[in-house]
Formats: sequence, structure tokens, C-alpha cells
Amino acid sequence: MSVLAALARLRAVREGRAQPVATVRHCHVAERPLVFIPLTLAGEAAAPLAAMVGTDPDAPRLLVVPQPRDRDLRFAFAAELAEVLLPYVEGFGKATETVERRNAEPYERCSDAPQIMVPNAQAAAFTGLLGRSTRFRRAEGPHAVHPSVPFLGRWLTYFADRAKYPGSSLLLTATDALGLHWATGQSGLEDANLAALMGWIDPPPGLTGPRAAQEAEDPLIWPPAGPATDPGFDNEVLAPAIDAYTRGPSPRAVERIREALRGQLEPTWRLMWRAAELLRALPAGASVAQRWDADRGSFTDFLGRMAEETPPQPRRDGAVAAASRLARMERAHAAFDVQRAYDDPLVMAEYRLTGEAFAGRVAAADPGHAEGEGRSRKLRPLVTVETADPVRLAPGTVLGTPDRRGQEAEVVAAGDGSVTIKITKGMGRGRTPAPGAVPEVGERVCYSSLTGDFQAAAALPEPELTPWTHGGPPPEYVPRDEDASEEWS
Repeated sequence: MSVLAALARLRAVREGRAQPVATVRHCHVAERPLVFIPLTLAGEAAAPLAAMVGTDPDAPRLLVVPQPRDRDLRFAFAAELAEVLLPYVEGFGKATETVERRNAEPYERCSDAPQIMVPNAQAAAFTGLLGRSTRFRRAEGPHAVHPSVPFLGRWLTYFADRAKYPGSSLLLTATDALGLHWATGQSGLEDANLAALMGWIDPPPGLTGPRAAQEAEDPLIWPPAGPATDPGFDNEVLAPAIDAYTRGPSPRAVERIREALRGQLEPTWRLMWRAAELLRALPAGASVAQRWDADRGSFTDFLGRMAEETPPQPRRDGAVAAASRLARMERAHAAFDVQRAYDDPLVMAEYRLTGEAFAGRVAAADPGHAEGEGRSRKLRPLVTVETADPVRLAPGTVLGTPDRRGQEAEVVAAGDGSVTIKITKGMGRGRTPAPGAVPEVGERVCYSSLTGDFQAAAALPEPELTPWTHGGPPPEYVPRDEDASEEWS
């Protein structure tokens, strides 16, 4: 936990309300997200019990498995979920736009992309687990399922995988998104409770954050946001209702289960839409659109693979695929850190405290300073910044600035409350700096060692050239019936 985050939590305790730790929104929030709240049977990690899903706050769809241990009922639930999710997802493929690229052919990208919102990290993990348990199923042969079920599994797997990339918003976890923008006076573990977190951020009239969070601990007022259910509810309400259905399946028995589960899901449904409102009310950071463009590109690519009827995602990546995925995730993490800091002064303040960034006023500037002679002469303006920040940057450190994105500089000297920097990139191509490229005396500026110039990923061999030390070339993937076999299926 950073110093500023700790301070914000202390202020939240003193004020009795969550404190902002961001001035802008760092995630994309769609105008029409699909809210998905799953519940599972206690003791059965992959046995869906119910879900509330939909894109209209006033018209949720409740899906229920009256006997979660019944395999056929579980996959009937998956088929119902596919009826809701697949039209929503595939509808975004109807409108596209042409994207021009420098030194490359233009390509088509979907004009928008779907967004699934889940309450917490456990619900996101269950989304991936449900995808894994359904994407290998077949529409014919033994244990045949509805043809839509394998497609549902592939999409759920895609969304769960994409959620692992920092900055992606295709699968948005409410508790994580809220925690990125507000600090509460409770522990991180308690922040995983959506009702408690929302109690601190948006307490009901007449209640303080701590009091609202305390009420959120009462499962009779605020049932768990899932996927796990409250043990008291399981023992006193759910188990008797499922037993009654098992002894004599009937519409009345099913309705009894539906009403019980509706009462468990509706409070979280309301919280999810309120959370979306709170996030949407924040102004979007400058880099949010760029990351959503990347999400739209990823979605377009996967939509194309689905149209080509390629095999489902394998259960395990090969060595090269795993290394490539890890490199992409590391790059996404580094980029997200830089973009958040450049978009948000509050985030940048954390790096100023650690000496990785500094802010101050320009005390002196030499826009015409150059290095070298003749053809090797290079324009290298010098700027001296007076700052009260603790600067821990060695000479030669490469710097970037949120004030002039794309510009680079180097530390020349630092100490005694001032830093002298040399601008090396982003001044234009003339013999003199472009207007506004060099900060003027008296201007307030901020520079940081956080830059968007990342080290290139290591060159990886083609999968068929995987060395023997990493298992050798992987066999060509061919879906088999055994892929669908799991201990919990």
C-alpha cells in the first residue's frame, strides 16, 4: 500500500466516507453493459445454481438450476445463458470502421465492443471456469448439449482471459473498478464485499460509511454478491427447496427455488447498476479510449476466429504461446501504470513521493542549446526545474512528461531543490524547437521516469521450433472428447 493510499484510508475513517484516490476514470464503462451475477452450489465449484443477467436495470433475467447436481439441468442453464449473452456479444459485429495504419494496410475493426460486468473477482474466475466446462461440449453424440453451449464457453473463456490484461474493460469487475478510484476505511479483504464497499462510497441517506458497511455484513439485508451463497440461506431455505424439487419435480417446486434465489440476487443487481452510475459519472482519463480501442481490436480478432469456426481454445498453452501471452500481459501492466500516472495527478503524486517523478516551476530554459558540430549537431534544449519533491533520479535517466506526451528528456543534474534536464525527443524536425515544445520560464511542469518506451519483447521461435528443453514442438491441437472431461463435470 502506498503512502497516499494509506492516507486516504485514514481520512476515510475520520470522515466516515470513502475518499477518492483518482481524479479521472481509468476504465471504460459502456452505455449498455451486460451485468452478470452468478451463484454456485456450496461445495461444487463449477455447479451453477443461478444467475441474474441482462442489459436493462429494470428487466433482469433470472436463470435457475433447480438441482445443480443434475448434469442435464446445468447445461440447460448454459443454453439459457447463451440465449442472453450470444445475441448481445455478436450484435457488436454488425457495425465496423476502417482503421488506417502507417506503412501497413488498413483493416476493419468493430465500432464498439461488448462489456460484461461482474460483482467481484470470484465471479470473474467463475466466468472462466464456466467457459472451460462448456467450450469443449458437442451438439451430437453422448452427452450432447444445445449447439449454442460450446459457443458460449468459447466467449466466456475469451472474456475471462482478456480480463487478466491490466487496463482491459471487456470483463469489468465492480469491486476492482471501484477500488481503483476510491479508498475506504476497511481492509482490502472487506473491500471485496461489494455491498460493504458501496456502503463506504455511496452510503444511504442518514448513514455513515462504517455504519453502512456494518449493515452489509448482515446477509438478511445484503446477501453475498456471489458466487458463494450464505451458509444460513443454504441450510434454512435453499436445501429444503432443492430437496422438495428432488423428491417431486414440479412447477411449484421450481418457483419456490426461483423466488428464494431472486431475493438473494436482486440486492446485488441494484448495487451493480449503481456502481456503473458512479463510475460513469467520473470524467474518463485521456488514455481510456486508447485502451478501449485495443479491446475493440481484440474483440474483432476473436469474432473473426469464431466466424472461421477455428477449434476452441486449448486447455493448456504450449511453451511459445505461454511465453508470448506472459510478455503481452507484462507489457499491458507496464503501459497501464504509465497511462494512469500520466492521466491522473493523484496517481502521479505517488511516484513523486517515491522520487520517481518530480513537479515544479521552470526556473531557466535554453531552447537553442545543441550538442555536436556540423552534421552531427543535435538540438538538445536545457531546462532547469525548481522542485520541493524528493528527486531520486540519476543523471542519464530517461524521462517523460504528461504535459507533452511523446516528448523525452534526460536528467543532467539533480540536487539542492532543482533538476536540470535535457530534452532529446519531441521538439519537431526543425533547427529550432517547435512552438510550445520547450517549457517556458515560470511554467509548471512534471517529469517522471515512467515512460511509454518499453523494452521490446524477446524474439520467440515458431511453435514448431520449440526447443526440447521446453517440451519440443507441440502436437497439432485437435479437439477430443477427453477435453470435456473434468473431475467436477
